[in-house]
Amino acid sequence: NDIESIDILKDASATAIYGSRGANGVVIVTTKQGKTGRTVLNLNLSTTFESLQDKEEMMDAEQYISFRRWAYYYKNPSTFPRGDQPTIENDKAIFHATSDPSAWSNIAKGWTSGTWDGSKVATTDWRGLVKQPGLTNNLNLSVSGGSEKLKAYASFGYLDNKGTQRGQNFRRYSANVNVDFNATKWFSMGTNLKVSYSIQEYGQSETGATTVSSSGSIYESARSLFPYAVPYDSLGNRVFYPGGDVAFKNVVNEWNLNQDQRTTIRAFGSLYAQVDFGKIIPALKNLRYRVNFGPDLSNYRDGTYIDPNSVISSGSSFASLMKRQTISYTLDHLIYYNNSFGKHDIGLTLLNSQTQYSIESSLISANDIAFPSQKWNALTKDYISSSNLKDYSSGLIESQLQSYMARVNYGFDEKYLLTLSARRDGASQLAEGHKYSWFPSAAIAWKMDQENFMSNVKWVDDLKLRLGVGVTGNSAIDPYETQGAISSIFYPYISSLTTGAIPSTTMANKNLGWEKTTQYNIGLDFTLLNRRVSGSLDFYKSTTTDLLMEMSIPTVTGYQTTFANVGETANKGIDLSLTTVNINTNSFNWTTTTNISWQNDHIVSLANGNEDDINNNWFIGQPIGVIYGYKAAGLWHLADSAVYNQFNANGTAFSPGNIRPVDIDGDQKIDANHDRVIIGSTRPRWIVGMTNNFSYKSFDFSIFLYGRLKYMYDTGGEVEGARSVQRQLDYYTENNMDAEYQKPIYSEGSGDPYYGSLGYKNASFIKIRNISLGYNLSGKMLNTTAISNLKAYIQVTNPGMLFSKIDWLDMDVVGSTYNRGITIGINATF
Repeated sequence: NDIESIDILKDASATAIYGSRGANGVVIVTTKQGKTGRTVLNLNLSTTFESLQDKEEMMDAEQYISFRRWAYYYKNPSTFPRGDQPTIENDKAIFHATSDPSAWSNIAKGWTSGTWDGSKVATTDWRGLVKQPGLTNNLNLSVSGGSEKLKAYASFGYLDNKGTQRGQNFRRYSANVNVDFNATKWFSMGTNLKVSYSIQEYGQSETGATTVSSSGSIYESARSLFPYAVPYDSLGNRVFYPGGDVAFKNVVNEWNLNQDQRTTIRAFGSLYAQVDFGKIIPALKNLRYRVNFGPDLSNYRDGTYIDPNSVISSGSSFASLMKRQTISYTLDHLIYYNNSFGKHDIGLTLLNSQTQYSIESSLISANDIAFPSQKWNALTKDYISSSNLKDYSSGLIESQLQSYMARVNYGFDEKYLLTLSARRDGASQLAEGHKYSWFPSAAIAWKMDQENFMSNVKWVDDLKLRLGVGVTGNSAIDPYETQGAISSIFYPYISSLTTGAIPSTTMANKNLGWEKTTQYNIGLDFTLLNRRVSGSLDFYKSTTTDLLMEMSIPTVTGYQTTFANVGETANKGIDLSLTTVNINTNSFNWTTTTNISWQNDHIVSLANGNEDDINNNWFIGQPIGVIYGYKAAGLWHLADSAVYNQFNANGTAFSPGNIRPVDIDGDQKIDANHDRVIIGSTRPRWIVGMTNNFSYKSFDFSIFLYGRLKYMYDTGGEVEGARSVQRQLDYYTENNMDAEYQKPIYSEGSGDPYYGSLGYKNASFIKIRNISLGYNLSGKMLNTTAISNLKAYIQVTNPGMLFSKIDWLDMDVVGSTYNRGITIGINATF
């Protein structure tokens, strides 16, 4: 509600003023400011109702019981019968009857008639036990106004969000003040300051996890529990290990046994002062000096307490307290000079900028907390013995960025525009002698619609051709990567322990420098047909050299990885933004905005020239993000026995129902050196978006579509080890040989060693992200002068997919779970 506009800068010339901070493009968020005139009061209220959606359907009790029987059979067919020929005695062994009598009592219901009837076994909805309806209340109140001397904008915001998983909650208070003061004709200053305080109850956390198996959320912990197991025994007592497996613990009451509370106080803003020298000394007309100061202060605290009975605890309580203070600022000194004479316009900008980051942190954690009520607030020697102290640390990270920039803008006859800039950035985290580098850029533009030969082309309103070239730099690695960190060790020396030090696993690179991208861009901005069609079309090509990447190195060096400037990549693409006014009448309007981007990137060279780096999955001529593995040709079947028996002779044991990896080199054995191939790229070739806006009298309606197309995703495959739960899938059995997935083989690790090859999927999708309907009332319609405008609206977020190649994942969030919400709100202007 505080945002006035959002602008995107992508080409190298446009981002030159931001240097390495804009290496991947710049998003300019302009907040609302006070305007000259009457005072305006805005009130925005909304309530959002959310529910947790899960596209991954898990097996129910009957399905999973059959699945595990088959898994035991395929592991040891001489001991266990086929999955469709069960016996009660074998079931007792398969489902740990003595370890969890309550779960066995539920399974035994299927044997009450003497023959198996799986429909009588109840399915426990573990996920339903930890879900809750989400509710968010949002309030924003703002006031703005001003005079020629003083303009101001202020707002207050309150947000209260109850999450869709039990134990989750988020509350935030925020305030924003924006003041511009024209003190004299030659001096002005102002500030934009935003302060927020938030409290987040994160829910189940993995901090301090000590169990065999744990997950990052209570929902994922619930998903892992067996559908035939029950949360309570016949006496109402909590079953600690439902199903009798110590790797899976009961999530009931977990929201009271695991607390992760995170609080943040943050203040950031921008303060400026500007002097117009021309208003003081006429000879210095059009010369201005401006100083910008942007502080950013953050204080973060994370307190965690884990009860002994928590899902992620192995039996002892745990508490930790982490604090982090971040202080950063950007200080810019700018000199502007603008002048016009005849048909010429010239502008000069000089910049000196410095940015400072400082992060100070501390951590303490301990086991066996004396009193649960103390949580993380009493980690002192009075309550914690040295033997229970688990961890303690403190740290300080500092980095700086120093920049100088000069830019010249030149325009002739309002038709021809030229921009030249040169920027020099220095980053502290790079190696000595490599910290500074130059980043030049240039751009020209031609307003073709101003030419005489276009005067008779009535269907063209505006037409501008742009050409640009520039170099941007990237120094995005953590500080001290060039220093060669060390770790403390203790080793025995005679009768005492002596402190020593060893290098970290990452080798220091004393030659680490800037990653540079040179980009060429040609673009066309247009408005046509009496402004019924408008948009921009851009073609770009870029080359990135000396990529900053962490790479694996031979362990004979004594290290495992190092950061290095590795090789070269190239990229090319097209961006199209198009807005069309499809219908425009007195009462009805329909506007469509479409965004389409296509990109194709590949690696040109690596550290060893044109040699592929298989350890890091980097291949010449391929994108950086590729999937490299075994290609699957379905499953082995009985009819293939002559073939897979030959493979067995070469040491690879296959049988019907196993995954059939493709033998690339035809040597009748599968090995990692000769039979893995590039499956596809994980980077979308196409990204598309479309917004349709409709208005009819006082109603407005919009729908937003978004999609990513032509790329791959590694879902991980299906282990089918049957120790843990399983999503519903088409798996191989003696009764279902024409299946999509392999046969289950019971295992505490993994079953079929090539299961991952069935997880490589086409990830293309198009979804509806948002639908909105609003109704507007003016003050006249309300018959009041107190309210100038009132809008009531309803929105639906994530209503559903239009198209997806993976039906059990939402590839927009890259997961099976997401929130679907309905928002009801009002915006009032007084």
